[in-house]
Amino acid sequence: MRLPSDADASGRDLGPEELERLRQVVESGTLNCTRGTAVKEFERRFAERYGVGFCRATTSGTASIHTAIAGIDPEPGDEIITSPITDVGAIAPILYQTAIPVFADVDPATYNVTAETIAPRITPRTRAIIVTHLFGNPCRMGPILALARERGLPLIEDAAQAFLAECDGRLVGTLGDIGCFSLQQGKHMTSGEGGIVIAAGERYSRRMWLFVDKAWGYGDPQPDHSFLALNYRMTELQGAVALAQLDKLERAVARRVHAAERLTERLRGVPGIRTPETTPGCKHTYWKYALRVDEARIDGGVDAFSARLKDLGVLNAPRYIQKPAFLLQLFRERNTFGKSGFPFVGPHRAGLPPVRYDPAEYPGAAAALAGVVVLPINERYGDEHVDYVARRIAEAARALERPAR
Repeated sequence: MRLPSDADASGRDLGPEELERLRQVVESGTLNCTRGTAVKEFERRFAERYGVGFCRATTSGTASIHTAIAGIDPEPGDEIITSPITDVGAIAPILYQTAIPVFADVDPATYNVTAETIAPRITPRTRAIIVTHLFGNPCRMGPILALARERGLPLIEDAAQAFLAECDGRLVGTLGDIGCFSLQQGKHMTSGEGGIVIAAGERYSRRMWLFVDKAWGYGDPQPDHSFLALNYRMTELQGAVALAQLDKLERAVARRVHAAERLTERLRGVPGIRTPETTPGCKHTYWKYALRVDEARIDGGVDAFSARLKDLGVLNAPRYIQKPAFLLQLFRERNTFGKSGFPFVGPHRAGLPPVRYDPAEYPGAAAALAGVVVLPINERYGDEHVDYVARRIAEAARALERPAR
């Protein structure tokens, strides 16, 4: 069976609605959002859906994270706590804003940071906390919010993989100070590339709004480029597609959740396989479906299981990102700005200990990546696709099952 793929039309809900909105934009002749209407309408409607006062569309999820960090405006050498299991696009903006990523360990069952792993990483130079709701499963936000408030730290939610996910009855992305989303090809809704940054309060909104457009105050009585910033404006073409996709978001999420829950039910009792955990009190919206493989039960562990599953026609990603972010060459060699090592070194760090990332301090991240096999899922998965995948997983697991002792 050929499974739907979010890399093409087989796994994406794209069609006449997107084409019609694109036609309207093209016929208008205005493709730039400063004079167009599609991006502005998308921002307004996304803000309404999330119940927030501020929404700004950007060119990518990375740009949305960068905008959030720029809104907080760290000083050189300040520290921002984040997860070691995330895309580098969520980490590079920290460095570009001259701050230093400090990684908190994760719960190996949920792959998410917790208040307990964040707290030991807080120092006098900590400027903010970023939490990543990995695979669409929310972090346990109550204790994290309490910790952030207690320490007076702004909290950024990376909800790139978690559209319409909820924690304690509230939408993920609205619990912290700033929420960030991605519209990249494989997300719950897409414009190919694109991002969104939202905020309920006004503390960071003005600076973020300016940052997306080179800090130029469009509409101000005497506009000027008020600080160092980039051009992260979304085009009207992206905005048109995003608008059509927003109309389909509830349905796309519901289909993903249905497929994931059906797969979980079909996998009950399969030896050596553990289905995804959902944080208590939260709603998981399944960007991907993360299986855990018990190496004590599966001969050859993750690698053998992944290979067997691929041979059976089910694509998957063993160990997800393969290694924690701090083991990337970027961090091992401090390849940032020329040969300076900045912001890891310099007078702004005078009197402070050197920044080190010791793998021994991240047992949760090591265990999480060692045991995970990530399966694709999208809104085009029907029951027949789910049942096919479940049969293949069971076949692979039973073929590799270690004899009982």
